[in-house]
Amino acid sequence: MTTDDDLRAAGKEVQGQLWPMTRNAATPKFPAAKLAPDFFDYVQQTAFGMIWTRPGLPKRDRSLITCTMLAALGHHEELRAHLAGAQNVGLTRDELVEALMQVAVYAGVPAAVSALRVAADVLGTPA
Repeated sequence: MTTDDDLRAAGKEVQGQLWPMTRNAATPKFPAAKLAPDFFDYVQQTAFGMIWTRPGLPKRDRSLITCTMLAALGHHEELRAHLAGAQNVGLTRDELVEALMQVAVYAGVPAAVSALRVAADVLGTPA
């Protein structure tokens, strides 16, 4: 039987892969996590500990899916964080740009344009 501590540890490991600077942090440093620590513990256990660790998809694929879903939904602050994390699990800037361009077909051009603006800021632009 999986315990909360097991899920928490698994989630922390996934988060450490996405955002290496979080590996040694006892508690998250961003203001929302300080405001609602129980909520972010829940996210760590469920989203990262339960879902991201499932064997059906590699983390690289889960990361790409997450970026496109956040783009389609217009969740730009989360997209910003996940684009940075995506590079840490092996996605390239070109792959992320291609995925965000595809958002236009299924979620609309404005969603893709907004997401690409975020990506330009996070990933930089080609020389």
